[in-house]
Amino acid sequence: MDTAYQQALDYIESFIDYERQFRPHESARYDLRRTAELLVRLGNPHLAARTVHIAGTKGKGSVATMMASVLVTSGYITGLYTSPHLHTYKERIRIDDRLITNEEVVALVEKLKPEVEVVNEKATYGRLTTFEVTTALGFDYFKSKGVDFQVIEVGLGGRLDATNVVQPEVCVITSISFDHMEVLGNTLPQIAAEKAGIIKPNSIVVTVPQADEVNQVFEQTCRRNKAKLIKVGQDVTWQCLGCEANQQLLRVRGRLESYDLTIPLLGRYQLENAAVAVAALEVLGERGFHVSRESITGGLAKVDWPGRLQVLSRRPLLVVDGAHNTDSAGKLRQNLKEYFKFDRTILIIGVSVDKDLVGIISELATFFDQVIVTHSVHPRALPTAPVVAEFHRQGVDTMVAENISVALSLALSLAGPRDLICVTGSLFVVAGAIERARFLGLIK
Repeated sequence: MDTAYQQALDYIESFIDYERQFRPHESARYDLRRTAELLVRLGNPHLAARTVHIAGTKGKGSVATMMASVLVTSGYITGLYTSPHLHTYKERIRIDDRLITNEEVVALVEKLKPEVEVVNEKATYGRLTTFEVTTALGFDYFKSKGVDFQVIEVGLGGRLDATNVVQPEVCVITSISFDHMEVLGNTLPQIAAEKAGIIKPNSIVVTVPQADEVNQVFEQTCRRNKAKLIKVGQDVTWQCLGCEANQQLLRVRGRLESYDLTIPLLGRYQLENAAVAVAALEVLGERGFHVSRESITGGLAKVDWPGRLQVLSRRPLLVVDGAHNTDSAGKLRQNLKEYFKFDRTILIIGVSVDKDLVGIISELATFFDQVIVTHSVHPRALPTAPVVAEFHRQGVDTMVAENISVALSLALSLAGPRDLICVTGSLFVVAGAIERARFLGLIK
């Protein structure tokens, strides 16, 4: 074990960490001014590079990764900031497909420590959180490496998210659905208003097809900020051209050109995400950056974003997907039917405590022949008992495995070569399944 790196991680995680504990609703807990205060002390590193800022309930990580891949292919040194991670904290901060190293994390934490302590000692706007410290660390790293572009995924919401200190070249808002209601609100317009908080005056905004009430929020926010709104599905369209093994073919008709594309990702929602990425990349092209048809085609063909309708093995068919709300669970069920052929179906599921358990299970329960309930090692993992109880309430018997390794071994013992095993409910459960499958030699 790298002791210095672990100590650096322990320091980062020593603050309030809303990824690992209950998220309070009070807006005062998410005060951007303390993030800004820390960044001023670091020399405002967030303003050193051109920025793409991406919010949304689902798909924002995929779009961020797609755009970063194209910008790297275009010749730009590109930083990518995403959350949460699957296997290692270092996945959150990368440049040109290279993860930040242990040594770089240690050095940056040592640099940040005195500045963090000053901000927290004053606590003018409250004390810094783990995510805010990580965000500042990411910005400072990108500046130190002289990146040309930084593609920044919002952590939660948008308006009060620590990343919302940037001045973006283009804002992107992906699909909006119900999630994190304890912080963002209980209606789609309330959630949309929080996401729309990333829209800056005179900015350019790209969004996907949304519910009418969500569209109204975005249109009103853009009018108020004199921002230009580009709608995928209207201004930019896409057409599926087929699916081959682990990749999809599509044609995107942008505002500037038409593109025949291949993406090594499955799921109909990834076609929409690719169209969103193209729409935003065309904005960068219009703003004078070198983003060609060839770099868009080449960059999207190299995208790597695991844990989203990812096939780990074929006999039996083992698919993992980080669906963690009702909307994404429904899309998972539809995509499993559309993209794969199988005989029987086995579900491995574990969810986090703040998720819509009833909604998720209602989308999945009747699709699967057998259900194994488990949980991840994450602090916010929901115990198995309430999950089992909800399945029973919906008329489905379950088996229980107290960890992912046992759950996967049980599923493999039950599955025939033509059966489907699907692991879902949270990215933390998916990460555990990927690690176990790799240990078992299932991933080639």
